[in-house]
Amino acid sequence: MCNCGTTLRMPIIESVPNVSEGRRTEIVERLADAIRGTPGVRLLDYSSDPSHNRSVFTLAGDAGSIKTATMALFEQAVASIDLRNHHGEHPRLGAVDVVPFVPIEGVTMKECVALALDVAASVAERFGVPIYLYEEASTNPLRKNLEDIRRGQFEGLGQKMTQAGWAPDFGPPVPHPSAGASVVGARMPLIAYNINLQTDRLDVAKNIAAAVRQSSGGLRYVKAMGIALEDRGIVQVSMNLTNYEKTPMFRVFDLVRREAARYGVTVLESEIVGLVPSAALVSAAEYYLQIERFGPHQVLENKLREL
Repeated sequence: MCNCGTTLRMPIIESVPNVSEGRRTEIVERLADAIRGTPGVRLLDYSSDPSHNRSVFTLAGDAGSIKTATMALFEQAVASIDLRNHHGEHPRLGAVDVVPFVPIEGVTMKECVALALDVAASVAERFGVPIYLYEEASTNPLRKNLEDIRRGQFEGLGQKMTQAGWAPDFGPPVPHPSAGASVVGARMPLIAYNINLQTDRLDVAKNIAAAVRQSSGGLRYVKAMGIALEDRGIVQVSMNLTNYEKTPMFRVFDLVRREAARYGVTVLESEIVGLVPSAALVSAAEYYLQIERFGPHQVLENKLREL
């Protein structure tokens, strides 16, 4: 049978590993090179935050290529990062802290879960790093949320692993001496969105984070924490937006700004970590510019891709 005129699209999985190194650029570049050197994988973006002492990589490819790249990343990270000497503002459990797999095109969440289980087993066996599953990959309702798994951080990990219900899903029942443990799972796309405040008052950032995040009665699909950026003398409301369509970025920004005003504090700036769907930015432009009947079809670059 002829499939003339039919374009077969390769299944695309996105992975966004977060690594506990954001200050030593030579290590970050070594990690990036490990991903770049994997056939079939595209390194779409990577960025480092010295205050957080953390780097975020965004890569895409099919399941086999993504697994190969992830194993190469772990190999470099475990050899280069020692959490016993690591300090940063962002909570962390492991050298490779968290590895989510995200279905993008031609692939199901079930397939991403299968990839997460495969990678978790392989990492634990090869590197001796305990692995916790999270989000869709976890069958334990008490261990689906990343913040619950990471609570206590690397320093409290040894004691936590002795408690009932906190044995890892894969790997040894004790932390790796220098690499800790890693969290691997499957989830839908999210936006890592931070808002910096023109103040050094950490209590203000923490109070705003509590007002914004869903777990404290704030906005649905928002996870938030307040942290200090000591090198800059300011504080930050650091957030993950897990459904930008139901809780858009502009709504989050407005709420943070209003809450900050209650303390006499202004917003200095906001930032996006990694990549963001264009639809999220289009909705923000439509809202703030009050553009009537505006949509993605009016964006020049979108139209050109249709040609």
